[in-house]
Amino acid sequence: MAKDPKAPVMKHANQRGAARLAAVQALYQMDVAGNGLMEIVSEYENHRLGQEIDGEQYLKADPAWFRAIVAGVVETQRDLDPEIRASLTEDWPLSRLDATLRAILRAGAWEIEFKQDVPTAVIVNEYVDIARAFYEDEEPKIVNAVLDRLARRKRQKPADKKAE
Repeated sequence: MAKDPKAPVMKHANQRGAARLAAVQALYQMDVAGNGLMEIVSEYENHRLGQEIDGEQYLKADPAWFRAIVAGVVETQRDLDPEIRASLTEDWPLSRLDATLRAILRAGAWEIEFKQDVPTAVIVNEYVDIARAFYEDEEPKIVNAVLDRLARRKRQKPADKKAE
């Protein structure tokens, strides 16, 4: 059962972690409401990141990391979605996932692919924590499994691939 995507409850987060959470929320909002990239980035940077809205305090986030994730996912989504789909089980097409879970997987997949300097374990753990902020059921396990499978394919060293 999905929780309200506008009101996550997370442990204390570092600024990159907060940026990841905000990026997932922004990607969700873009998917559901059809907001454009520039509009959503501007809204978050000017009115959400580190701000209080309706009594809810948004965490201070690294704005460059936030922008990189959101813009990166938008720019590469056509390539990311088939990679995510290949990491899902046969009975779970990407279209069957709700918008929040798609946003989490896309952001995590983008970081695995394009942020090679960030350890895989950090990326997977951060996005599993974000999934836990939104879901109480199986979704965090799905995020863990999908991102782990994706990372094994994308981050394997050439010598490791030959050994297979």
